[in-house]
Amino acid sequence: MKEKSRRFLAVDIAYLGLMILPIVAGIVLKVLTKPASDSIEITGAQIYRTIPMPVQDLVITESQINSWLVMVAILGLCLFLTHGLSTRKAGVRQHVAEWIVETVDRLVQDSMGTYFMGFAPFVIAILSLSAFSSLVTLFGLYAPTSDLNVVAGWAVLVFVLITYYKFKCGPLQYLKSFAEPVPFLAPLNIISEVATPVSMAFRHYGNVLSGSVISVLVAYALQALSNLVLGWLPGVLGEFPFLQIGLPAVLSVYFDVFSGCLQAFIFAMLTMMYVSGGFPSDLYFARQAEKQQKKMKTKKMEVM
Repeated sequence: MKEKSRRFLAVDIAYLGLMILPIVAGIVLKVLTKPASDSIEITGAQIYRTIPMPVQDLVITESQINSWLVMVAILGLCLFLTHGLSTRKAGVRQHVAEWIVETVDRLVQDSMGTYFMGFAPFVIAILSLSAFSSLVTLFGLYAPTSDLNVVAGWAVLVFVLITYYKFKCGPLQYLKSFAEPVPFLAPLNIISEVATPVSMAFRHYGNVLSGSVISVLVAYALQALSNLVLGWLPGVLGEFPFLQIGLPAVLSVYFDVFSGCLQAFIFAMLTMMYVSGGFPSDLYFARQAEKQQKKMKTKKMEVM
């Protein structure tokens, strides 16, 4: 094997390790810190440490750690897919990477317009982070999307972007927008403005958390039913939860895979819809055209 091929393979292995090792580290951390229990438990994220701070204590939780592990794993995936890009002979990885980029670009252009094409990296980032944060439950880890604090942070970030683009035509136009279509609706428009990040956060958090709770309750109920119906079997057979075989896996496919990815897509679509919908494009481009005309007139006056 040539030296160049060996280096290429070594880098590939390093990127694969960057994808896999964070998940393995999360599993090991959970095994070492969470005591085993035979009873049903539906709790929030485990608190690893509380750091005293002047205003409010900084709490390090399982959802925060898992969020960072997911981000590192996504970084490894991106590096792996984009390693060895070539204009001559494109491999399977390059085709996958190009398909992802082209799909997201089309999605952003169709949903937001050409002006917001620079939003594509942000959209795929929040989409992948949300989806993979829900999929970690397949490895027995606590989903960061089941923590309201994590999803609320994303919603606040989106709200800042919405407000920024609404301010594109100036603060006066932003204040006027609350009096549209009629002035007496201003209180309702203000409430709607504040409710945007709240609804985004609770929608995503509630759907992911409810799926996890339903899966746990069904699994526990099937275990209890198995002990009740088949507990008369001798020895280990009476203790084995036969009724837990199959149905929990099907529920996991729906709630962890389908529902988690669906909620990630909905969150990304709402982000694009709110940002582009709050941007007064007609007024903004009209003002830009007026500024351009004024500049042209000023230049002509200077030449004369």
